[in-house]
Amino acid sequence: MSTDNPTEIKSDRAEPEMGSGRAVGWRQKLHEVIFEADTPSGKLFDVLLLITILVSVIALMLESVESIEKQWGTWLRGIEWTITILFTIEYVFRILSVRRPLRYCTSFFGIVDLLAIVPTYLSVIVPGSRALGVVRVLRLVRVFRIFNLGRYERESQVLLKALKATQAKIIVFLLVIITLVLVMGALVYVIESPQPGSKFTSIPRSVYWAIVTVTTVGYGDMSPQTVPGQFLAAVSMILGYAIIIVPSGIFSAEIIMSRRTKVTTQACPSCMLEGHEKDAKYCRSCGDQL
Repeated sequence: MSTDNPTEIKSDRAEPEMGSGRAVGWRQKLHEVIFEADTPSGKLFDVLLLITILVSVIALMLESVESIEKQWGTWLRGIEWTITILFTIEYVFRILSVRRPLRYCTSFFGIVDLLAIVPTYLSVIVPGSRALGVVRVLRLVRVFRIFNLGRYERESQVLLKALKATQAKIIVFLLVIITLVLVMGALVYVIESPQPGSKFTSIPRSVYWAIVTVTTVGYGDMSPQTVPGQFLAAVSMILGYAIIIVPSGIFSAEIIMSRRTKVTTQACPSCMLEGHEKDAKYCRSCGDQL
């Protein structure tokens, strides 16, 4: 009797493990197909996905042309709704295939995938909002991993690292620019507002002029008429040329310093981070097993 019990207990425990193993295997296979491009099935899925995205974006653009919409509007809307339903099913599969669905839903591509389907459903309530579905073109960023373009994949990782590394410096630079245009806007308002027919009727409008001038855009819709105002405009233009190279210089220096490593298309099932090294077994962000 005593020898039978352990066997029974062992067999009872083995069944849930096998069941859970099948579940994990199913989710893992789904994850490889949807999120990665190292396998033929994964590459095929992503290629079909990109073709569908292109067809959807083209349909949205054509629908905005009045002559085409009158003749083919019904067909174009049918294509859009069909693709939206397919994207909805794909979005559900993506959630099912990851270990932490909330992490995926709040990630960049998770938000883009959601925004790719929301406008079409929203158009039922808000007419015309379907055109916002063009945001799904952002999903084409995945083209780098689909065709196994290793060099481009590495370059994209270098750019991402450089953006993260320069974030604090760029924020400080933007704060300096905001302070500068506020001061210049206030100065030109004080100088120009007393003039008859002046377009500098408020500080916000004057700040708008300062932003346009410092960024060297120069719409020409409003310009100073007095000598002090024109002198201030000249100073703003010169400053614009001087400071416009600052963010590009910071970013370029960080790219040069970035270490280039060989990466794969493998995505972490937990945090959805891509671009891991070829010999990586654990995610460099969350530490979960790849």
